Amino acid sequence: MGEDYSVHEYDVLVIGAGGAGLRAAIEASSSGATVAIISKSMLGKAHTVMAEGGAAAALANKDERDSWKTHFRDTMKGGKYLNDWRMAKIHAQQAPDRIRELEQWGAVFDRTPKGLTSQRNFGGHTYPRLAHIGDATGLELIRTLQQKGIHTGMDVFMEFTVRKLFKKDGRVTGCFSYSRNDGSFHVFKAKSIVLATGGATRCWEVCSGSWEYTGEGFALAYWAGAEMGDMEFIQFHPTGMIWPKSVKGILVTEGVRGEGGMLRNSKGERFMFQYVPEMYKDEFADTEKEALEWVDEVVSGKLATKRRPPELLTRDVVAKAINSERDAGRASEHGGAYLDISWRDEEEVKKKLPGMYHQFKELAAVDITKEPMEVGPTAHYVMGGVKVNHETQETCIKGLFAAGEASTGLHGANRLGGNSLSDLIVFGKIAGEHAAKLSKEIAEFEEISDSEIEEVIEETLAPLRRTEGENPASVVSDLRQMMQNKVGIIRTKSQLVDALTDLDDLEHRAGNVFGGSGKSYNPGWHQSLEIKAMIDVSRMCTLAALNREESRGGHTRDDFPKPDHAHWGKINSVIFMNEDGEMEIRFESYPPIPADLRDLLDSEDLQEED
Repeated sequence: MGEDYSVHEYDVLVIGAGGAGLRAAIEASSSGATVAIISKSMLGKAHTVMAEGGAAAALANKDERDSWKTHFRDTMKGGKYLNDWRMAKIHAQQAPDRIRELEQWGAVFDRTPKGLTSQRNFGGHTYPRLAHIGDATGLELIRTLQQKGIHTGMDVFMEFTVRKLFKKDGRVTGCFSYSRNDGSFHVFKAKSIVLATGGATRCWEVCSGSWEYTGEGFALAYWAGAEMGDMEFIQFHPTGMIWPKSVKGILVTEGVRGEGGMLRNSKGERFMFQYVPEMYKDEFADTEKEALEWVDEVVSGKLATKRRPPELLTRDVVAKAINSERDAGRASEHGGAYLDISWRDEEEVKKKLPGMYHQFKELAAVDITKEPMEVGPTAHYVMGGVKVNHETQETCIKGLFAAGEASTGLHGANRLGGNSLSDLIVFGKIAGEHAAKLSKEIAEFEEISDSEIEEVIEETLAPLRRTEGENPASVVSDLRQMMQNKVGIIRTKSQLVDALTDLDDLEHRAGNVFGGSGKSYNPGWHQSLEIKAMIDVSRMCTLAALNREESRGGHTRDDFPKPDHAHWGKINSVIFMNEDGEMEIRFESYPPIPADLRDLLDSEDLQEED
C-alpha cells in the first residue's frame, strides 16, 4: 500500500452538517451511539443558513384556523399531488413540536405582541405559518443545533469530502474521505450512515446554492446502489438577485412577498393577476384593491378575511410568470422583474427584512425602502433525491439513511417555501433515531478490504498524477451553462436529447482534467473530483425530464405545456443503476391516499388527478 490513511470507527456517521445532519447527529448521540459528522465546509457554513424566510409549522399563533390538516393539504396541493402523502402527513403533524423543541434549546424566534412565536405568510400556505427570526431563520437554526449538538456529544471532521460509500452483503459499512486542507486520507467504519448532503443546484449557471451544492451526496448514494426519485423536478426560486452580474442568483427571501412585496414588469404593471392557475382561482385576489386589503389586515395583526395577493402563489407559478413576462418583452432592465416593498413603512421594512435591506444596499447599491429590487428565477432546490422509507428514512441499502434535500418524497413536484427548514428537523430527527437503533443491532465493525481502499485512493489521486490536461474549471463552467440553457426552467425534447449528448462529451473531458500539483490547499484538485458527481446528477435530471412528457410543478416542457393528469398524475420517476452499471429509469406510484386524508384535499383537484 503506497498511501497512508487513518481509520476511524463510529456507530453512526452523518455526512453533512446542515440542519438535517445536525438534527440527526443530536438524536443519534442522545440515544448513546458514538457519532461523527463529516462536513464539506466549516461548521456553521452549511447551506441551511441561506434559508432566510422561516420554518413552516402549523402552530396557529397568528391565525387560530391553522392546523396540521391544512398544512398537509397545502403541501400536497403545492406538490401537485406527486408527494409521498405519508411523509407529508408526518411532516405536518410533527413540525410544530420540532419548532417548540428549538425554542427550548435556545432559538430566539420573533414574537407576537402576546409573546408567542411569530409566523409570517409565504407562497402556497393558506395561513401565516412560517416561524422566523427576521430574515435570518436558517442561521439561527444552525446556531441552535450546533450548540445543542456539541453539548450532546459528537466528533466533527470539518472540510472533508467523502468520495465513496463502502458496502458488504447489501449493508453499508463505512466511507472513504479526504481532508480538503492537507489532502490526508481517512477511512470511516460505521454501523449506519446518514446522508444529509443537501442538493445539486451548482449544476446550473444561475443558482442560489452555495459552493458545496455539487450533488455529491446524490452521486454517492447512486454509485452505492440506492434509488433516486423525482429528479426532473428542479425548483427555480422566482426571486434571486439579477444585478450586478457578480451577485446573480443570490436569494431574495419569499418573506419580501409575504410582507406585501409587489411584482411589476417594465411597464409598471402588477402582472401576477394574469397568471393565477385555475386550481387557485378561489384562493387568490383578482384585483389590486383586494390584494392591498389583505396586506392591510395582516400588517395590522387582524385575521385575514380577504384573498391573498397572487405574488404568494407557489414558486413554480411565480417563476414561470416572470419568465413569460420576459418572453413578452416586458422584463426589467436586466431581464427579470421588479419586486417592490418600498411602499411599506421604512422602519417596518428594516425591522422585518434586515438581511434584505443590507444585502441590496451593500451588493447592488439599492435602498429597498425607497426603490424596487430587480429579481429573476434562480435554480434553488431539488425536489428529487434519494428514495427513503417514509417511517425510518432508510434507503434500499441497509444502514444507509437520508434526510433533508438529499432525500425525496415530501415535496412532490414543487416545494412550498418554509417546508425545507421544518423538513430538516422533522426527518433529520427520524433518520438519526433509526440510524442509532440499527447500529445497536450490530456488534462489530465490518472490515473494509484493502483493494477497495486502494482503488478509491487511485481514483482520488488520478487528476494529480497527470502531467497535463484541461482545466477542470472549464469543464464545470461548460456543464453549468449547458444545464442552464437546455435543462433549465423551460425544456424541450430536442434540448434534452442534445443535453444527454453534451453530458457524454463532458464526461470524456472530465476524465482528462489536470488537477494541478500537491494535495494541500489545492482547489483545482477538489474541482477535478467533483465533476463526475455533477455530470451523473445532471444526467439523472435530464433523463427524468426527457421521459416526463407533460408540464407539472418544477418541470415545464414547452412541447408538452399542460399537465397530463390521466397518464402522469400519480406516476413518479425512479433512477437506478442497472447490472451493467448504466443509468436506467422506471416509473411507480405511491400507495393510494386513504379516505380520511383525501377528504382534507380539494375534491375538484383530486378529480382532475383521477
